[in-house]
Amino acid sequence: MSPIYPFAAIVGQEQLKQALLICAVDPTVGGVLVRGDKGSAKSTAARGLAAVLPAIRRATGCGYNCEPDHPLPLCPVCSGDARALHDGPVPFINLPLGATEDRVLGSLDFEKALQGGKQAFKPGLLAAAHRGMLYIDEVNLLADHLVDVLLDAAAMGVNTVEREGLAVSHPARVTLLGTMNQEEGDLRPQLLDRFGLMVDVAAPREPALRAEVVRRRLAFEADPAGFAAQWQADSEALRENIAAARALLPQTRLSDSLFHFVSELCCEFDVSSLRADIVLNKAARALAALDGRADASAEDIRDAARLVLPHRRRRKPFEQSGLDQDKLEQMTRQASNPPPPPTQDQGDATQPPPDGDSEQEQNPSGHGSEQIFAAAPAGDIARIRVQAPSSGDAAGRRSDGASRQRGHYVRAEANPQPAQLAVDATLRHAILRDPDHFSVTRADLHDKVRVAKQGNLILLVVDASGSMAARQRMEQVKGTVLSLLEDAYRRRDQVALIAFRGQQAELLLPPCNRVEQAELALRELPTGGRTPLAHALALAADTLSRQLGGPAPLLVILSDGRANVALDGDGDPWRQALDLAGQLAGAPALVLDTEQDFVRLGRARELAEALGAEYLACDALTGEQLTLTIQQRLGR
Repeated sequence: MSPIYPFAAIVGQEQLKQALLICAVDPTVGGVLVRGDKGSAKSTAARGLAAVLPAIRRATGCGYNCEPDHPLPLCPVCSGDARALHDGPVPFINLPLGATEDRVLGSLDFEKALQGGKQAFKPGLLAAAHRGMLYIDEVNLLADHLVDVLLDAAAMGVNTVEREGLAVSHPARVTLLGTMNQEEGDLRPQLLDRFGLMVDVAAPREPALRAEVVRRRLAFEADPAGFAAQWQADSEALRENIAAARALLPQTRLSDSLFHFVSELCCEFDVSSLRADIVLNKAARALAALDGRADASAEDIRDAARLVLPHRRRRKPFEQSGLDQDKLEQMTRQASNPPPPPTQDQGDATQPPPDGDSEQEQNPSGHGSEQIFAAAPAGDIARIRVQAPSSGDAAGRRSDGASRQRGHYVRAEANPQPAQLAVDATLRHAILRDPDHFSVTRADLHDKVRVAKQGNLILLVVDASGSMAARQRMEQVKGTVLSLLEDAYRRRDQVALIAFRGQQAELLLPPCNRVEQAELALRELPTGGRTPLAHALALAADTLSRQLGGPAPLLVILSDGRANVALDGDGDPWRQALDLAGQLAGAPALVLDTEQDFVRLGRARELAEALGAEYLACDALTGEQLTLTIQQRLGR
């Protein structure tokens, strides 16, 4: 057996060590995914942790790692009377990338079936890893269906196999450890969510820290046994701490306010999966147990959130994984020092919020829907709680769902069936209607009118032919598209890209706001060849027609206008381009002239005139300036 580098001797990587210790205390957390470059101690930490875990008692020769007090009936070793028990190290099973589903889950034991004519189950790697750790290096390269099966078994703690006439279930409480290098591809979001914790690691950037890492590693390679002996006391202390934390874990708890804090964090950081709330609770309790405390704190939840939430939250394009640390710290301070509960002296609980909205309540007056409020003195108007009338149809309901108007409240309009009641305008109308006998009827009701930001569809039509400095221009276009996508989520914009060269135009990027698709489309944007401008305009017209009723479009054409490929191979290419431009006239458009020859034909200017579009020469525009130009035309 090759020597194992001591876990206690690992330099830095505090979050990685913390995540592994959480899973050591509570395997139901769901395992750890470690992302990072090669040589950043991913596998070293995983193997080192297994070496410091408290020993387990097991039967010699047991293929299921049965608990001695709860032997599995189907286990041929533990179900017999002659089993020999011993204390041994926690299983650490390495799952190879080429492993089959049968090898992982278990299968029919064909040898016994052929020899004895009886069906028997041959346990797989999940059974071997029970009560231990299952390690998967380069988990992102493992088949998705196999990863899904592994995560299912790890989450439930049971492996069920039904095949070849067998129906077998056995315990599979494993700590699943996955490592990966993102340069070789990422996991699907569904699979990312199934890992309880995730850590991004990198080699240290401080020279002194790097030097200490190298010094310890060389010392270990020179004398593994001697180096391990130097860290024996620390390793033993760590083992005892894990054992004590496991014993304390059932007594650890979160207060009601901290339960609320957990869910508040998940909502604030835009995490939709409820698995995050569950894992965050478990991880915080494990941290408290490791510190010898029965009561978890807001700081435990904060530390756990850094491991539980980053890979589950919805990220905007180009946004780095991780959390807003300032916001996390602020919310932790608030949870640690909650404000005192309000007293009766602090104001009337019936006081409505500043904008006049309030909770719905039953009409205390008993009047019908036309008489919503009983008469009240004018001085008490501010104390009245207002509700929209209830009726049998959906039109009379107030809802926080998608049917509500969104945007900035700018004015109110009379509406007997308001979707969102404008309290100020409703009360004002009722007072003016009858100042002496105040009451609110359906005729007084007003609806809020809001103005929301409208997204745009930015359709880029790019000349990738050989008639322009294609390679240089393409680099600018790539930067432009990716820059526009950077704030697409915030602006609710969509970006589409048509490139034309050779004999045709191609929609490289359909309307979307997903940076992954854009990067894939732009990775090898083709250049060179002839200039099928008419084809590009026809495709642009078709693309825009498919988006009717969607975001407001802006057509941006980057070309020198030197069309030389006719539609269907017949006719004047330039005349066809002008005709199609005329059909597109009226839509907001911008033509950026890329002509750079000494003798200029001015075709791009003519194209802009046919489109009724703004014309700009972009000789000196960089990719950044090009982006700013487009954003300025969008009124930003």
